[in-house]
Parts: sequence; structure tokens; C-alpha cells
Amino acid sequence: MEIVYSDNRIVVAVKPAGVISTEVPGGMPELLRQQLNTDCIRTVHRLDAQVSGLMVLARSAMAASLLSRQIRDHQFHKEYLAVVHGHPPASGTLCDLLGRNRPRRFTFVAQTPGKGIQEAKLFYEVLDRCEGYSLVRIELETGRTHQIRVQFASRGWPLVGDRKYGIGGEDVPIALWSWRLRFAHPEDERTMDFKLLPPRQAPWSWFSRFPEA
Repeated sequence: MEIVYSDNRIVVAVKPAGVISTEVPGGMPELLRQQLNTDCIRTVHRLDAQVSGLMVLARSAMAASLLSRQIRDHQFHKEYLAVVHGHPPASGTLCDLLGRNRPRRFTFVAQTPGKGIQEAKLFYEVLDRCEGYSLVRIELETGRTHQIRVQFASRGWPLVGDRKYGIGGEDVPIALWSWRLRFAHPEDERTMDFKLLPPRQAPWSWFSRFPEA
């Protein structure tokens, strides 16, 4: 597993597609404990199993608690890159009420508030376009399950390669990449800012305008 940064409190690594981000056999914490030969690796934020990109994990209980507090207080900054079908407006804020069908593991847009319904909000900016597709940068304000995938799909802009909410039959991985993390280091509060662009393969290779890493 590619490790971008590591010290005695945190590790920033690139999660491969297909690896679970939480504490399960074969998940990110277990794999990193083996790779770093350490006893403590704790997940503080999640990525969908099919999604790749940057993750930060804690290397102590205190670090996990402090990073989790930053997430709750909206002081933990996450940005994603995605390739979507269609051509959304140049930029915008998407706000929805999202519900979750747990037996089906399916998130949906709800029309009215109710039990288990949560507000979801994100900002996006279109970086580049090609015929029928758009490359977008996304900043999450909330972190609901499958939020990005559902909010774009519900507007007719499903993510390329999304077999659950998108168009079937696409022979490419889901085009969602965790490209930037910014947070305060849990030990000394210095700003940590990590950026990593996705690999230059389809569908990312369809575009030329990416943010500066």
C-alpha cells in the first residue's frame, strides 16, 4: 500500500479500490498494521469500498479522538475529484435530504424530513469537459453514505463507472477519487495538507485540466 506520510500519530495512505476503509479483516487498519508493524491503526473517516484515494488514519487513541472531533466540528477538509455523465453548470452547491435503505445498502433522496433522514450538502466546480462528460472537484460539507454518488445521480449526472447509482455496463472503475485532505495535526496542531491526483488512466485520462497537486 502506498504511504504518503507517516509519524507516531498519523499515517496518510492511498486506499486501493476494493479495500474496506474500516476495521474488518483485510481492511485498511489491518493492512497498515501489518505493513507498519504496529499495534494501533484506527479509522477516523471513510471511503466507499470501490473508491480510491487519500485517507488519514490515527496511530493512537488520542489522535483518533482529536481527528474525529475536527470532523464533527467541520474543521477537517476533504476534496474529491469525479467524472460524471453530462454537463452540470460551471459550479454549484447541492443540498438534499438523504435516507438510507440499510437492507439494500442503498441511499436515496427524500422529499420530506423524517426518521433517519439527514441533510446532505456539497460544493462542486467543473474543471474540464469532454464530449458527454465532465470532470468536477467536490468539497464535502457533510459526509453521508454514498452522498456524492447519489446527489449527482439524482440530477442526471451519475458518476462514470458507478454500478449502483449510475449507468450499467461501463467497463471502468468508479470515477471518484479522494484527492485532498487538510487538517490540524493531532499532536501540535500544525496544518497538514495532502494532495494526490488520480492515475492517468480512463476515465481520468479523458481530461487535461486538473488542479495543482
